[in-house]
Amino acid sequence: MRSGVRLGVDVGTARVGVARCDRDGLLATPLETVQRRGDDLEPVLARIRALAEEAGAIELVVGLPLALSGRETASTADAKAVAARLAEGPLPVRMVDERLTTVSAQAALHSSGRKTRGTRGVIDQVAAVILLQHALDAERARNEAPGALLDPKRM
Repeated sequence: MRSGVRLGVDVGTARVGVARCDRDGLLATPLETVQRRGDDLEPVLARIRALAEEAGAIELVVGLPLALSGRETASTADAKAVAARLAEGPLPVRMVDERLTTVSAQAALHSSGRKTRGTRGVIDQVAAVILLQHALDAERARNEAPGALLDPKRM
């Protein structure tokens, strides 16, 4: 298991949930929800990069939203576009399958007694936590980095 803080990024069309893990890569925790305003990604990218720098992150893990069948969706294209732009920065970016993370986040919040109304920003953070924790657990189990590493030279 590699040591170092990683950020999990759950890309949505209205909000981007961000989570982080500890230096040992054991536990993912919610960090922030970044609002998207229209098609301008620059403020979102700048905020994610600032959070990564503040945390001393070694890597960004971006969720790859696929349909249950494994096919790509409109959300897949959006997440890939955000990941590609993040990969232009100083940190490596990995894309990890995130099927059902938002559904799991909603279920977790509901079972803890929280209503869906008023928790949209929290749902995005919890989805990022689930995504990152899944990636950490997969790395620990397989002893190899999860997902696909993006190569900014090929984009």
